[in-house]
Amino acid sequence: MRLIGVDGDQLGIFNTVDAQRIADDQNLDLVEVAPNGDPPVARIMDYSKFKYEEAIKAKKARKHQTTVQVKEIKFRPKIDTHDYETKKRHVVRFLEAGAKVKVTIMFRGREMVHAERGLAILDRLAEDIRDLGIVEAEPKLEGRNMFMLVAPVKKIEPKAEKDEQGSETVENEAVETAEA
Repeated sequence: MRLIGVDGDQLGIFNTVDAQRIADDQNLDLVEVAPNGDPPVARIMDYSKFKYEEAIKAKKARKHQTTVQVKEIKFRPKIDTHDYETKKRHVVRFLEAGAKVKVTIMFRGREMVHAERGLAILDRLAEDIRDLGIVEAEPKLEGRNMFMLVAPVKKIEPKAEKDEQGSETVENEAVETAEA
């Protein structure tokens, strides 16, 4: 097998018994990293330390990942203005919290004849929340329901720089030109 040392350099090709003896002399483990290679590749390392570092990396990756929630709000085609405003505030609250919102218009009975009323409500909602969210999935009629998916807008924050004292300042070109 091809043997790789602790510092990453190739030590050469050894048989398995000799490679294990070299690892034992250094009080380390012999770990096979590429068993399908020709010849197979093994590395000398502290395996418990390697597993610990991998667990720390995995924990850090889980900590920094974000899960996107999808909230659903339901409207009816004959919704009154006050009810519309109340549900719109719920949509705004969900978007500000960073969740996607699935907006559903539910049709019953003969309301299906007037699907354009549901589309008008969804268009009005998209226009009202234009600053907070973008329409990710356009309104679509499936059976007796019309759906639209709205995602929150990514917020762009100005980058701050540290000056000589270590305090953060935001660059402002207007102030610089006024001082000059």
